[in-house]
Amino acid sequence: MDTYFSQSKLLWTPIQPQTAAVEILRRQINRKHGLNLKDYHDLHKYSVEDFTFWLDLWEYLGIICSVRPQKDRILEPGKLLGEIPNWFPGTRLNYAENLLVRKDDGVALTEATESGVIAEVSYKELNARVGQMAAALRANGLKVGNRVAAIVTNGTNAVVIALAVASIGGIFSSTAPDMGTLGILDRYRQIQPKFVFADTEVLYAGKKVDLLPKIAEVVQHLSVHGLERAVLLPSRLTGQEMTIPDMSKSLTLSMFLKTGDPIRPLEFEQLPFGQPLYILYSSGTSGKPKCIVHSAGGVLINTKKGIRLGYNMTSDDTYFQYTTTGWMMWTFMLTGLSTGARLILYDGSPFYPDLRTYLKFISDQGVTSWATSPRFLTEVQGRGISPLEIGPFESLRSILVTGAIFTPPMFEWTQRAFGKHIHLLSTSGGTDICSGFVVGVPSLPVYSGEIQAKELGMKVEVFDHLGNNIEHLVQPGELVCTRPHVSLPIAFWGDHSGQKLKEAYFSTYPGVWRQGDFIIVNPVTKGLMILGRSDGVLNPSGVRFGSGEIYTVMEQFSGPVDDSLCIGQRRSQDRDERVLLFIKMRAGHEFTPSLANDIKAAIRKALSTRHVPSYIFEVSDIPYTVNGKKIEIAVKQIVSGSNLHPSGTVANPQSLQLYYKYRELESIIGSPKAKL
Repeated sequence: MDTYFSQSKLLWTPIQPQTAAVEILRRQINRKHGLNLKDYHDLHKYSVEDFTFWLDLWEYLGIICSVRPQKDRILEPGKLLGEIPNWFPGTRLNYAENLLVRKDDGVALTEATESGVIAEVSYKELNARVGQMAAALRANGLKVGNRVAAIVTNGTNAVVIALAVASIGGIFSSTAPDMGTLGILDRYRQIQPKFVFADTEVLYAGKKVDLLPKIAEVVQHLSVHGLERAVLLPSRLTGQEMTIPDMSKSLTLSMFLKTGDPIRPLEFEQLPFGQPLYILYSSGTSGKPKCIVHSAGGVLINTKKGIRLGYNMTSDDTYFQYTTTGWMMWTFMLTGLSTGARLILYDGSPFYPDLRTYLKFISDQGVTSWATSPRFLTEVQGRGISPLEIGPFESLRSILVTGAIFTPPMFEWTQRAFGKHIHLLSTSGGTDICSGFVVGVPSLPVYSGEIQAKELGMKVEVFDHLGNNIEHLVQPGELVCTRPHVSLPIAFWGDHSGQKLKEAYFSTYPGVWRQGDFIIVNPVTKGLMILGRSDGVLNPSGVRFGSGEIYTVMEQFSGPVDDSLCIGQRRSQDRDERVLLFIKMRAGHEFTPSLANDIKAAIRKALSTRHVPSYIFEVSDIPYTVNGKKIEIAVKQIVSGSNLHPSGTVANPQSLQLYYKYRELESIIGSPKAKL
């Protein structure tokens, strides 16, 4: 325990925990069922032992429906896989109706760009625009179950399209415009959309990007895969509409909207709880991505649970999640509308014109809940920026950090940098469930480096390789979920037998969901620490540890070191695995023998001699996904001898080429850039 939680320090304690929404739910359940649940942990125990919890949650969240759930029919065996049940059979609801419950002049969306242009959309206007879009979609033949794909930035048009599709019962799927043509086609050829909506011209990092050639190629390929209409959105720079010559299937947004009945009211099709809503995608860094189908009811309840109970969000809040439309956090963010909150939609780079401008924007907008990544916070720290010298952040109540490992040193820096009153939440879940497994809780204290608790309704356990629960032994193991919950994916698109779905999640431990994360639980605080991906666990000489432990130590070197990548290498000729640490230096700093020795000494002191990498190499670039996550597994496979063809999910695919030479380790360890 000393090794893993030696840096755990109490950072924050709630002032009035009893006022948190999750505590109100706990007291409500006590009154309703005559229980005596004393705290969050008692509530969690109830939530994973009695399926009635999901009905309690339905009622507390105020889910709008035309046919209510029955107390004796909360779930039934699933048709595709026994591990994935059919929830709330017989109920009827609509996801979009639940998000568009507010219809007044209050601000629903604040759309902002890196160039400083800001526009606001009221709830009244949002409802009207969704109705107009839905009317056009209906006029052009969209039916329940049809797929609608989008290649769009994070803006109002994206929200309108997604909600209009959901109101009819279509299935929405989106990617960001910066994804390559191959990456887009790898996704959309599989799901065969009837409609594609696409941005035509965008601005990123101060540069104009003409998307028409890419969109033309995508439309041409999808035309033989069921595509009927390609709707071109106006330029994000000028607002002018653009066209693709000699492309009969394409038309501008204004032309498309004119095809709808202008007086047709917005209607919400009443559909089963398990009606497909979104198709999200696995990372696909080394092959075609899996098309993960999520249900309307499952996404609605679990994301609203996270936002209402985890973020404590109400109609008084302003929620800013920096994301692209290609990340599951975009769909998660949309559910903030169901609470009546104001959403900030930011289109552009946070580094343009500079970080200070971006941070000032957050303060000036009165953001109350800001969601970001560890990588972004590390960059702010590395550049020596003091946020409170830029703005007062007087409205900011919570900072939500996800997407990668959030190390104890970064916890402490962030708490100091933004103020001791801030509730700093770290969460971990995934695209696979469009939700979280381990989350922040507003009524519990925060300890550095720890995720506060297991999410309600998620029976998270820690398994060893034999399937034994080792949580009580204070040992790291596989994060598993041993009981079904409402936002399990209902299918992989095209996997009619369910076999691929079963192999992906339920094959390691039969009948038990394996998430693929390496995790450990603090028996004192009950907090959790993600140590890395379990398929990327480092295992030199039989000693298992996660890359996150190395990254925690590397925070000490954030001044000269821009980023690092720690992986294991085991080639066919190797008797054992060795640990390799790759580091990318900041501009103006040099990788020296002294720095390499300091890094090794710091790792040895903080962890142990067995954690020290066999070699440390300097590299000019580190591969990331388009969502900003470091790509460890692909690099591990490359240096161990595999040949990979990176998909469009890799933001900088050329960087992978840098690592092939390390297969021939013996020929380069004499280089001055290799420190033994």
